Amino acid sequence: MVFHPPAPAPEALVRWPDAFGTRFTLFVDTEEEFDWSAGFRREGFTTGAMAAVPEAHRRFFERGIGVVYLVDYPIARDPAAVAFLQEPLADGRSEIGAQLHPWVTPPFEERVNVSNSFAGNLAEAVEAAKLDRLGHAISRAFGRLPCAYRAGRYGLGPHTLRLLAARGYRVDTSMRARFDYSREDGPNYSDIGNAAFRTGPHETLLELPFTTVFTGRARRQGGALHKRLSRLPKGAAVAAKLGLLNRVPLSPEGVSRSEALEAIRVSVGEGLRLLNFAFHSPSLVPGNTPYVRDAADLRRFWAWWEGVLDLLDRLGVRPATLDEVLQAA
Repeated sequence: MVFHPPAPAPEALVRWPDAFGTRFTLFVDTEEEFDWSAGFRREGFTTGAMAAVPEAHRRFFERGIGVVYLVDYPIARDPAAVAFLQEPLADGRSEIGAQLHPWVTPPFEERVNVSNSFAGNLAEAVEAAKLDRLGHAISRAFGRLPCAYRAGRYGLGPHTLRLLAARGYRVDTSMRARFDYSREDGPNYSDIGNAAFRTGPHETLLELPFTTVFTGRARRQGGALHKRLSRLPKGAAVAAKLGLLNRVPLSPEGVSRSEALEAIRVSVGEGLRLLNFAFHSPSLVPGNTPYVRDAADLRRFWAWWEGVLDLLDRLGVRPATLDEVLQAA
């Protein structure tokens, strides 16, 4: 059965204090490199792109940004990869988080297939065991337990939030607002908006959805219209091209700078108080992801960030550390 969380109740939504202002966060899926066009495999990955993290981090640090690095098992188990994160994590702003790629995280009790690439689809005991192995690996590598989590492929399931709360996590950022992965047997977040909310057992977890903004002339019809368009061949793509409705995640991956700038203006104009950005660490080196295939793509990647950060600065949207978010929520 597809995991389909409902929209949060109004009383679960975070009421940010006035002093918090309008802020943004950056979570980086810090993971191994693998062939995105091939099937899932337990082997055949590398971690060489981690060498690009320190220089990338310095760019963000110079703009006052604290990054949350969502580390997965192959990274936590690679001493060289861990070493590249030591300087970033010592900046007083950045944090370590966890990301679970079940196909490369022991114990290996499940079959490797698309459905099982969403950790929330696994048997509860298997998902729990993988979370424990991941947490232990991160603790050994970095000397601290992670408090923030993202399921690889955004794959929450019916047991995940309870398992996270029991292990001391305080933040989940697995819900990708307005996205539906049910065609792949993944979760359906079409009813989840961009606002932060409390969730999990006794609302002990803070959910920070990965921000997705509808832009275009019909944006106020947003999710409902996008659902209908998605049922038509190329319906959503045509609507975006015509300026009718465009679904824009706040990421440099697959999103143009102009699309992102419009999405930021819309979200801030409509009163969103916390914008949540993300990208994958392998995109820091050309050839690892579909989004950064060559040197020209990498230049566009950094030009995207320069334009986005300049606009955020002009609009008075300041970066927030994970600690600042937790204190204000």
